[in-house]
Amino acid sequence: MLLFFSNAGIAQEEKNEKALDSVQQGLNEQGVIILKDSVFVEKKKINPLAPSKAAFYSAIFPGLGQIYNKRYWKVPIVYAAIGTGAYAYIYNNQQYNDVRDAFKSRRAGFTTDEFYDLNPNDDRIPTEPDIDNDDLQDFQERFQRDRDLALLITIALYGLNIIDANVDSHLKQFNVDDKLSMDFKPYLEYNPVTANPNYGMALTIKF
Repeated sequence: MLLFFSNAGIAQEEKNEKALDSVQQGLNEQGVIILKDSVFVEKKKINPLAPSKAAFYSAIFPGLGQIYNKRYWKVPIVYAAIGTGAYAYIYNNQQYNDVRDAFKSRRAGFTTDEFYDLNPNDDRIPTEPDIDNDDLQDFQERFQRDRDLALLITIALYGLNIIDANVDSHLKQFNVDDKLSMDFKPYLEYNPVTANPNYGMALTIKF
């Protein structure tokens, strides 16, 4: 009797070890364990610092947070948006400086600025400037306003780049498992007393 039970115990331990090996192999290959009609799915790990890292990288260099999130298609959009704002600022600032210098030169009594005679190849000596002082002052104010607006837009786009990297990193780790769902389903059951069918709708919420 002792010999019989000891052999049975050894056989049972070997069977359990084989079952455990097959379970581990199935987990490594598919990430799913099946034990007695129960399914256990290996959950994806969540990195709580990932959104902060993505925002930090985008703050250091625009587009770097999108690369960290592996949203490579957003990088050209970020560069195009911020580059357009920066170009508008540089252009308007240059125009503002040119007009301001010409306006200062006129007020000092000089007529050698580039806006006094727009066609220098013409042999005729202009008696009046092509752009007078009032127009130079208006142009100066307009370019200054456009320059400041371009600067604000560029700063806003830079901040939007940081926010996009942070939010996108949050959404990447959002749980969209099929087990988390809400569904309406029709149901049919029979009354055990009258044997009449009962129809209705069932609200199924899975956590």
